[in-house]
Amino acid sequence: MRKLKNSELDRLNVSEFKSAKKTPLIIILDNIRSLNNIGSVFRTSDAFLVEKVYLCGITAQPPHNDIRKTALGSTKTVDWEYIEQTIDIVKHLQSKRTKVISIEQTEHATMLNDFQPEPNQKYALVFGNEVKGVAQSVVDASDMVIEIPQFGTKHSLNISVSCGVVIWDVFNKLTLSIID
Repeated sequence: MRKLKNSELDRLNVSEFKSAKKTPLIIILDNIRSLNNIGSVFRTSDAFLVEKVYLCGITAQPPHNDIRKTALGSTKTVDWEYIEQTIDIVKHLQSKRTKVISIEQTEHATMLNDFQPEPNQKYALVFGNEVKGVAQSVVDASDMVIEIPQFGTKHSLNISVSCGVVIWDVFNKLTLSIID
């Protein structure tokens, strides 16, 4: 089996990405400390045609060398915006009928494997601070909470890993619901 060269991958260029039909997913980063995590989220968002990324609170904004290092140019493809207060974008998106889902460990959270997205519904996924998680006020305002099942000794996953797991799962379920 031969590895494919980048030139053989048939990827979109920036203008094709900008005009491509997007996955009905928005990512909200609630006070993310690590610039490398932010860059990784952009890269994952590019991979699955995420509509937009909102950077909130202390979350750094492009351009920045440490974001660029992991984003690999995806800050130029994925639309993004800075909003100071996470709760403000949550309420705004809900007013436009976007369902807001915090990715967090809470009482009565829905396990990711049990979550079934509704066809023709736009979702905003909130990922929280590396230490404190999603702010309680944002969890309280969310339409639901999804938890990634974990079975080891640690209590959490890195935010960029969580983002990759959840975006892939929701993208896969949305794509399959369109095909079915």
